[in-house]
Amino acid sequence: MPNWGEVLKEIQTCEYRDPLDRIRRKYLTLLAEKTGRNVIAYYSGWLQHPDVSNTAVGDDDKNALMAAVHGLDRTKGLDLLLHTPGGDLAATESIVDYLYKMFAGDIRAIVPQLAMSAGTMIACSCKEIIMGKQSNLGPIDPQFGGIPAHGVLKEFDEAIAAVKADPASIPIWQVVVGKYHPTFIGECRHALKWSTEMVQQWLERSMFKGEKNYKALALRAVEYLGDHDHTKSHARHIPVEEAEKLLRIIRLEKDDELQDLVLTVHHSFMHTFANSAAVKIVENQMGSALMSMRAK
Repeated sequence: MPNWGEVLKEIQTCEYRDPLDRIRRKYLTLLAEKTGRNVIAYYSGWLQHPDVSNTAVGDDDKNALMAAVHGLDRTKGLDLLLHTPGGDLAATESIVDYLYKMFAGDIRAIVPQLAMSAGTMIACSCKEIIMGKQSNLGPIDPQFGGIPAHGVLKEFDEAIAAVKADPASIPIWQVVVGKYHPTFIGECRHALKWSTEMVQQWLERSMFKGEKNYKALALRAVEYLGDHDHTKSHARHIPVEEAEKLLRIIRLEKDDELQDLVLTVHHSFMHTFANSAAVKIVENQMGSALMSMRAK
């Protein structure tokens, strides 16, 4: 399989009018032929277009996934290639519920590079996650405008403890806590509970289904991925070595041909984002695709 530079050369020398689409779909088809399963790539171009707002997981993505699922033989299961910074919790829940119903839970997540935040949540809803040495997951603690909900709650609890211990510190903590809207603390608690409960339930019904201690395994994974004290930062990149201590991880390097195909598909998408106005692509192995484009 071609590497990054060879894929670019193939695109540049392609005789067809739409070389980016042709080359990307060529390798998606080869990947599906290799696995004997359906393949849907759920790709965001946020790395190439960090200033664009519609690169995150949102409700429109469900329409794109519905189009990608249409016409597939769903008895073959699904390999879901994920490359996303994450996004909206409600949209994530809706997407996971839809895909689980369509494929009766027979879904593998493949993470060629990054599946962060809600992307990690989607990966955790699958029966297993395929990752390589270059792959990373991320924490699942919810964010509000870039502010971690867990961090807000911790700061609020620290303020209460400090004021109880020393009432004279009230003016100091009023400045700290006063920056939050009155209902913000409650929203943070609800979001944190919502995200952790969702992922725990998904892990129990899919990834750890059949395990004797499935509830304990799911709880351990969620407590780590959702705890800001452990992960330190929402942007934390969790490598495969750490992920496989918590989740059912299959090493991409176990199958050289699969590894080559997955990485070639990944290169094809990265070249598409770098050389077009596309900022998000949902596409299956049959060439059915919906793209979100950057506004001119």
